[in-house]
Amino acid sequence: MSESRLRVSEVEGVTQVEFIDRNILDEANIQAISDEISTLIEGADTPRLLINFANVDHLSSAALGALITINNKTREKGGSLRLANIDPQIYEVFVITRLNKLFNIHDTLEDAFGEFKSAKS
Repeated sequence: MSESRLRVSEVEGVTQVEFIDRNILDEANIQAISDEISTLIEGADTPRLLINFANVDHLSSAALGALITINNKTREKGGSLRLANIDPQIYEVFVITRLNKLFNIHDTLEDAFGEFKSAKS
């Protein structure tokens, strides 16, 4: 198994995923990240994922495709996915591609956690 490109932690029933790489452009890395997150989803009864983009400066279109797949897998299991701390330039790409309508995007981790908490009740 190759070295993880992610930092994964569990906080109050929410799996928090943070990227180690600033640039998520390489096809092989994107596949490895996607596989790793898919494993997290498959291992959970009802996946609750929070992906933190705080370290990310650049995303490729392949990375966006992987996010769509991750979102679909999460929903298939009745789970939820939230994205947080997306750089304004990257967010612009979400807007242009209309993915801001597909994904649940928050400015901060705190906002995203708050929504997980309120959705839990």
